[in-house]
Amino acid sequence: MANLKEIRGRISSISSTMQITRAMKMVSAAKLKKAQDAIVMLRPYSEKLQEIIQNVNSSSDPDQVSVYAQKREVKKVLFIAVTSNRGLAGAFNSSVVKELNQQFQNNAQYEVEVLTIGKKVYDAVRKNRAVFSNESAIFDNLSFDKVANITESVMSSFIEGKFDEVYLIYNRFINAATQEVITEQVLPISMVETEKEEGQAETDYIFEPNRNEILDNLIPKSIKTQVFKAVLDSVASEHGARMTAMHKATDNAQDLKNDLVIFYNKARQAAITNEILEIVSGAEALKNS
Repeated sequence: MANLKEIRGRISSISSTMQITRAMKMVSAAKLKKAQDAIVMLRPYSEKLQEIIQNVNSSSDPDQVSVYAQKREVKKVLFIAVTSNRGLAGAFNSSVVKELNQQFQNNAQYEVEVLTIGKKVYDAVRKNRAVFSNESAIFDNLSFDKVANITESVMSSFIEGKFDEVYLIYNRFINAATQEVITEQVLPISMVETEKEEGQAETDYIFEPNRNEILDNLIPKSIKTQVFKAVLDSVASEHGARMTAMHKATDNAQDLKNDLVIFYNKARQAAITNEILEIVSGAEALKNS
């Protein structure tokens, strides 16, 4: 049985840990509000941009296909995996790494490379997989321009034929307690026309300068927005996952502390009882002598 001094030390250590986890929870909660607002505001813009592209594409020349929509025989695939630079966020990082490893198995017949955004995924794959680029530093001062520069290099590589398909793997933010790992295709983009509802009138568009030039400008912007949205989703998911993990850690530490306090009180009570018995026994011995 541990002595009372050791138990007091463990109680003090757990109390210190609780202060840290509680502080981390409060910091993540404060950061989550800003990150959640950013992704909530960007999603409608991204969806509307996709809708415009689909509408313009439905009126464009079917013989003229964007370079970003050209499908070719798949030989080499690039995965853009997004995690965080820090841990203590539950299964937030490990779920992306797990999905990435599953995609490696599913695409074993192709040559696969990874563009890592986040130190955790970079550390997980750098020894066993070809890393196209590590862009973990963008979290130091995240902005659309930084993500756009990374996306432009990927788009250029796709046009040059270095990759035949490009996919994103990230955590999609649902709420503070729920994140969903998503794998979505970035390149080649899907130009499938949306089906019109019965009775819906055809929309007659007037294009200036022309529809194909509009697509040439909208599609790259849409791809950059898609990647930026994935990064913002991941940032919001990270803070939500860390807040939830630290909340659970604080609760578990409190339960462990309560158990140790009860154990300490019982051990202290037993020690006091033994001392009383020794005193009584000594007094009785002196009395009998």
